[in-house]
Amino acid sequence: MRKSIIISIFLGILMVSSGALTKALTPTKKIADQQERIDLEIMIPTEFGDWRVDKSIIPLQVDAETQAMLDKIYNQTLSRTYVNSIGERIMLSVAYGGDQSDNLAVHKPEVCYYAQGFEIMKTYADELLTQYGRLPIKRLLAVKGYRNEPITYWVTVGNKAVLPGIDEKLQQLKYGLTGNVPDGMLVRVSSIDSDKNKAYQLQTIFIQNLLSSVNASERIRLIGSFGV
Repeated sequence: MRKSIIISIFLGILMVSSGALTKALTPTKKIADQQERIDLEIMIPTEFGDWRVDKSIIPLQVDAETQAMLDKIYNQTLSRTYVNSIGERIMLSVAYGGDQSDNLAVHKPEVCYYAQGFEIMKTYADELLTQYGRLPIKRLLAVKGYRNEPITYWVTVGNKAVLPGIDEKLQQLKYGLTGNVPDGMLVRVSSIDSDKNKAYQLQTIFIQNLLSSVNASERIRLIGSFGV
């Protein structure tokens, strides 16, 4: 009888200690509150290099359920279609969230496109060489009927661009251990093209042009700081 009471008390102490430790280790300070507020409409130029916004194209709309989920995850989203002087088009989607803790992880294109009825094919990690360093990216091909949409995207958590998955979780943990909640950004570039290799080359040029058109602080928000 006495032994069971001791065990019960011990378990109770462990539960209380565990709860207190969890609360102590739960990050509470949002990095977003310590930085200048982002305005994607202003931050991303409507014209740069050989690219300008094609106002005749209406971006692909997600269903109401997916949009509601995105609204919970992100503070701001931006969708535009750009066209160059020879008529090649690139679709750009940028989503920013002030809270990229484990509860509000970024909504990946693999999930978003699948929810819209696309088949996701040929997914792989890669690096995109920029003027500022090697940017870790994901490439994938989304197919729906006759629509072939090669996609390039990356995730920025806090001050670093990371591959989705383990690297992303480690970056979140790094901030969490300091008591901070990182902000985050997902940048997606895609085009309609049956030749995925050609599409990826064009997307690389577009991304390089975009990064060189924004100032240093805006660029860090988009792709983070390399070597950190």
